[in-house]
Amino acid sequence: MARLGELEHAIMDVLWASDSSMTARDVRDALSDRDLAATTILTVLSRLENKGLVTRDRSARAHRYRPTDARDVHVASLMRQALDSASNTDAALARFADAVTPEEAAALAGALDEAMRRRRAEGG
Repeated sequence: MARLGELEHAIMDVLWASDSSMTARDVRDALSDRDLAATTILTVLSRLENKGLVTRDRSARAHRYRPTDARDVHVASLMRQALDSASNTDAALARFADAVTPEEAAALAGALDEAMRRRRAEGG
C-alpha cells in the first residue's frame, strides 16, 4: 500500500469524514482553505483511484468518489507494511510497545487477545 502525499492525505481525510460519496467539487469545497483548481482535485482523485484507495461512481454526470476502505483499515495496512519491512520484527514490535501510551497498550492487548480467540475458534 502506497503512502499518501500531503494533498492525497487531505483529500482522503475529507472522504473518510463524509457519510456519503462526494463529487470533486464537494471535495474542493471541503478544502476551501486551499486555493485548488477542480482539475487538481480530479487528478489527485484519479491517482487515489489508481492506488485502489477510492472508487468512482460514473453513473451521474458528476462522478462521485468514496474510500474503498475505512481509515482504520488503511492505517492497519500501513502498519503491516511497516512491520513487513523491518529486518527484526521482534525488535520493531518491542519498540512499538514501548512507544504506545498505557491506554493504547491496553487496547492493543485486547485486540491481540481477540485475534487469538478468533484464530483458535477457526482452528488455526
